[in-house]
Order: sequence, then C-alpha cells, then structure tokens
Amino acid sequence: MLPFREVNLSVSTLPMSLFDSVYNIVCLVVFLCALQQTFFVVKQQTCAIIERFGKFVRVSRPGLNIKIPFIEVVKGTISLKIHQLDVDVETKTKDNVFVRVIIAVQYKVLESKIYEAYYTLHDPISQIKAFVFDSVRAQVPLMNLDDVFSRKDDIADVVRNDLKNPMTDFGYEIIKALVTDIDPDPNVKAAMNEINTAQRLRVAAAEKGEADKILKVKQAEAEAESSILHGKGVAGQRQAIIEGLSQSVDELVKHTGSNPASVMDTVLLIQYIDALKDIGANSKSNVVFVPHSPGSMSTIAEQMRETIFSAEALKK
Repeated sequence: MLPFREVNLSVSTLPMSLFDSVYNIVCLVVFLCALQQTFFVVKQQTCAIIERFGKFVRVSRPGLNIKIPFIEVVKGTISLKIHQLDVDVETKTKDNVFVRVIIAVQYKVLESKIYEAYYTLHDPISQIKAFVFDSVRAQVPLMNLDDVFSRKDDIADVVRNDLKNPMTDFGYEIIKALVTDIDPDPNVKAAMNEINTAQRLRVAAAEKGEADKILKVKQAEAEAESSILHGKGVAGQRQAIIEGLSQSVDELVKHTGSNPASVMDTVLLIQYIDALKDIGANSKSNVVFVPHSPGSMSTIAEQMRETIFSAEALKK
C-alpha cells in the first residue's frame, strides 16, 4: 500500500506546480513589459509629449527618459529642426496679369512653447498657407508685373511680418520668407520676350547706323585728304614742269640765239614725240591725236599762248 500512496501524493501536487510556473511566467512578462514601458529614448532635436490619463504632464528632452509604466504614455513627438514649406499662390497684378508666386517659408518650433505648438494648432501647415495666401494676394495686386519682379524682397518681408506675430503665439518661429519663383502666364512671358527682343534689335540697329555713319564720315574725310594731297601733287608736278621748261627754254635761247617762241615749239615737238613713243609702247592704248602731224606743234603752241593770254586778261 505504501507505493500506491506515494503515487497519489505526486499526482495531487502536480496542478500546484503548474500553477506556480504559469504565475512566474506571467510575472516575468509583466515585469518585462513594465520595464519596457518605464524607459524610452528621445532623439536629438526632438521632444516627447508625456500624458497621464489623457492630461499633459511634461516634455521629455533628448536622451534616456523614465515614465510611470501603464500610467504615463508618450503621446507624440515634435521636431525642433528648421522646416521649409513651399506655398504656390496664384494671383493677379495691378495691370491685370495672372502670375504664380512661389513663397518658401522657413519655420521651427520654439523650445519655450512646445505645449502651444503641439496642442494649439491642429494643422500648422494649413495655417501657414492661409497666412501666406492672404499676404500675397493683398500685396501683389498693388504692383505692376515689372514691379513684382523688382520688389520681390518687399513681398517676402511683408509675408514674414504677417506670419511672425500670429505664429509666435502658436509656438512657431518664422525664420525667413523667400520668393523663389515668379511665373506669369505663358502668353505674357512670350510677349515680354518679344518686347525685349525688339528693344535689343532697336539698340543694335542704332549702333549699326552710328557705326556706318562714322565709317562714311571717315571715308569722306580720307577721300577729301586724298584729293587735297593729289591736288598738291599735281600742282607740284606742274610747277616742276614749268620750272623745267623755263630752264630748258632759257638754255636753248642762250645757246642757239633763237627767239623763245621757236624754242617753245621745239620743246613741244620733243614732248609730242615722247608721248607718241609712250603710246606705241603700250599695246592697249586707245589715245588718238588729231591732227597727227609734227607741223601742228605751232598751232598747239599758238592755242596755248592764246589761252594763257586770255586767262591773264580775265584776271585783270
């Protein structure tokens, strides 16, 4: 009977041992869960919002943090980095031109107002867009299209000033507002390009005309100077011829004892023969002397003398 009793005792104690094992496992799991819920890590440039039973308790900073497990929860995180939001605004200028203005707004959360930034605004991006739309559509219709391009910094300053105070109350700091692009209607852009092209062509035509004018003036001045020099050369040549003939006539009169008229006929005859020689040396010459006889020298000399005497008489 003893062995039978021992078996009964072991069987009766089996459920109690199993219960203890399950209990220990449950306690271990609860402990691990509690340990996991107690410690948490917050990344750099980030803050965690801690709530207790749905109520805000505190803000946890970057690093290893502790909270009460199962009672406190990490409701969310908020970034302290600088963000940029690009807002595309379509509006009309003072001269009735539709234009798209791209505004880049740089903002970040204020560390001293993390509570306001997380709980006050449901959608901060939509709020910023609404302020930008209102500012741009109040400023651009007061300007012409050319002024929109030249005064884009003024538009950016107005947008920043309009955003600064309201968003500061909500826990956001507006660092900078930039006008990154101004895009008019394609037809307006084409017209502006044509106007610019026409203006440049007008300037180019004026410059070209001025250059042609200078060239023609310089060419005329060169021709005038050339004519003056040519005239001086012809006059010098004639003066030299006259002086040479005068010396030749004086020498012939001195040595031959003839009168100057006969000597002049002789000189003209010599020049006439030299001219015939030059004409004969050039095969392409088309010069013709009429009448062609050496006896005509006296006639030519007589005509020259009459011409000289007539010119002297006209001078007197």
